[in-house]
Amino acid sequence: MHTAVRAANRLTARWASEVRAGTVFSAAGVWPLLALLADGAAGAAREELEEALGLPARQAGAAAREFLAVLTGIDGLSSALGLWTARCVELREEWAAGLPVGAHGVLTGDAAADGRALDAWAAGRTDGVIERVRAELVPETSLVVASALVLGVDWEVPFEGHLGSWLGRHDRAGLVREVPDLDGVAVARAGAGAVTRVVVRGVSGVDVHLLLGTERMGPGEVLGAGAGLVSGALDAVPGSRLPEGEAGPGLHVFKRRTHTPEPPSLSLFTVEFALRAEHDLLSTPGLFGLTSAARKAPGAAPLPGVSRTPLVLDCARQTMTATFSAEGFKAAAVASFAAIYHGRSSEEPPYETTRAMASFDRPFGFLAVHRESGLVLAAGWVSDPTPFRGD
Repeated sequence: MHTAVRAANRLTARWASEVRAGTVFSAAGVWPLLALLADGAAGAAREELEEALGLPARQAGAAAREFLAVLTGIDGLSSALGLWTARCVELREEWAAGLPVGAHGVLTGDAAADGRALDAWAAGRTDGVIERVRAELVPETSLVVASALVLGVDWEVPFEGHLGSWLGRHDRAGLVREVPDLDGVAVARAGAGAVTRVVVRGVSGVDVHLLLGTERMGPGEVLGAGAGLVSGALDAVPGSRLPEGEAGPGLHVFKRRTHTPEPPSLSLFTVEFALRAEHDLLSTPGLFGLTSAARKAPGAAPLPGVSRTPLVLDCARQTMTATFSAEGFKAAAVASFAAIYHGRSSEEPPYETTRAMASFDRPFGFLAVHRESGLVLAAGWVSDPTPFRGD
């Protein structure tokens, strides 16, 4: 694994340990944003982000670029990174140099208009699945950085639909399939109990791991075991080596007689699902290393490597959807961090200037004038501007 991938997976495991109910999340969508913040953070904010990232902050900028390159190389996945700043924010050149070309946009200071622009970006980058960034913009918002991921996976072996069982009731959209791969299932023994894992393979090289623990295990424990299996920290016994009988949670291994030679096989019964979740990352800031980055103390400037303008994190959110069906798996995630101007800069610029802002945000007219003669070459009135396009 790449260093950045390992680090992002560790964040997945940490986030998974906090899960208590049905949800969906993507540490892969949050990790590069944390890395970018760490690259420009200082003091306690830098130390906390280092711990959440799982690598030194001095490596964070390069690791973020490495991670984004990994995402680009995954078949079936599209990703995007966006940055918007107020006109008064002067980014540090060395920090901004690590951003993708064309990622930088402008905040007008009109929170409603900026929100609509960000929402259009999210909808355009997720094919309309996620229509809003949900950043809580205010007039003081000076910087927003966001990521978008869209994943589409087709199964190598599709499922067939049937009436599925759920908690003893037969009222769900069930899925069933059989594959000649006994090692598609495995059982691991974690500290909290046993976990059965079934790997559903996708044609593009992306798989979905289904995980079932014992009844006494909580969501965080089961997901944590799955993360351990992916990282190699936890070993599993493959299906071909499991004993007959009840070999793991929800798993039975048995012999049967057949009239013709047949290879070993794995039958999987599961259900379709569709999940949507909204996460406020600042509700558990310590999990993401954001406690000091969001602390609005007098004179606070936790991100001096991002900009000379003193910025404090004001909002950190993720919206995500996921569907599992007979044909494949689809997921979309948008994460966003918003920072506000906070106090005076610790590094005062040597010059003073005056800024003006003009917003043509309602119907207006125009003239095209030949400068030398004063001839009006064209005139018009704008009442229906061109719609925003994601590209």
